[in-house]
Amino acid sequence: MALVKTSAPGRLDFLNTHQDYKGLPVVSVAVDLRTRVAVEEAAMCEITSQNTGEHCVFSPGEPPSGRAFCDYVKAAVVALRRAGVELRGFRGVLSSDVPIGAGMASSAALLVALTGALLRLAGRDADLYAVAELAYAAEREVLGVPCGRLDQYGSAFGRVSLIHTRPPVKVQQLDLPGGVFVVLDSGIRHSTAEVHTKRQEELSKAVEMLKQTLGVRCEGFWDFPWHLLHGREDAVEQLPEPMRSRVVFTLEMQKSTERALELLRSPLAPPGEVLKAVGREMTLQHKLLAELYEVSLPRLDKLVEEAIGAGAYGAKLSGAGLGGVVIALAPDRETAEKIGRRSSAERWWAVQVDEGLRYGD
Repeated sequence: MALVKTSAPGRLDFLNTHQDYKGLPVVSVAVDLRTRVAVEEAAMCEITSQNTGEHCVFSPGEPPSGRAFCDYVKAAVVALRRAGVELRGFRGVLSSDVPIGAGMASSAALLVALTGALLRLAGRDADLYAVAELAYAAEREVLGVPCGRLDQYGSAFGRVSLIHTRPPVKVQQLDLPGGVFVVLDSGIRHSTAEVHTKRQEELSKAVEMLKQTLGVRCEGFWDFPWHLLHGREDAVEQLPEPMRSRVVFTLEMQKSTERALELLRSPLAPPGEVLKAVGREMTLQHKLLAELYEVSLPRLDKLVEEAIGAGAYGAKLSGAGLGGVVIALAPDRETAEKIGRRSSAERWWAVQVDEGLRYGD
């Protein structure tokens, strides 16, 4: 079979951060920093990262042993085989513009691009839902990363996507009326698995208490009926810290996102006013992440302040937090570049909204 080429974008964690693994809707923005994969049939599974020089050779179905580059490749193959897709082997190369460990879903871009390429190589066509779900299965079920579906679906579908994360998953495209995003890299690398594990442990304890108080049945925080807590301040207030703060965060982030979505869906609202209001919700969400979820750092807070001081409508951390990047919404390209130049970021990018999984060059 001929060479198969794919690419998938990195994504910005735009609205409702840390909510996808709770079964709540999230908004992703795909950007023009992409991961590219090219594969062809071979006897073994073999792939080289042109970014890091890592070279992987393994047998189809060989399980991962950690969470390094080669383990992600192995996880994609395992997930495909579990879904009934048989692979004889492949040889390939990967290159990426998406910074690793910066909160822009580099691992999801890798898995989406590779999954799409391997499906095509195996003679199987799959829609974006199937590709995204296989990439999610590779990361969560095979590698054991306690993530939600934001990253994989955001990368696969691209653009500005509202992702309803509770199965059956549904993705809706949104229109952003202008504006330019700037990404400010703090230079602090983080571990998504470590951050998510700690917060999810706290949520599990909170939900067990709330189930007793409300008399509801659910398996855990991922299918808990969060809407039942509206008007039940008594149930929330009885929780000890930090569980109370984690639950208040969940409710307030959802309210903020609903306000932003109402603005984005309003056909009559002036575009400039929509962007300003959405920017204010972004900044509020960063405050909630910092104060109630405790996943910010002074370095990230500083980048948010610098961005707003240089003309951003709003700014917030993107991804798990405790490192990574801050994203800011600017009125235009000129302002976005000014924000980047004036910031203390290690590096920065003014980015365009981009499409999702793409086949070919």
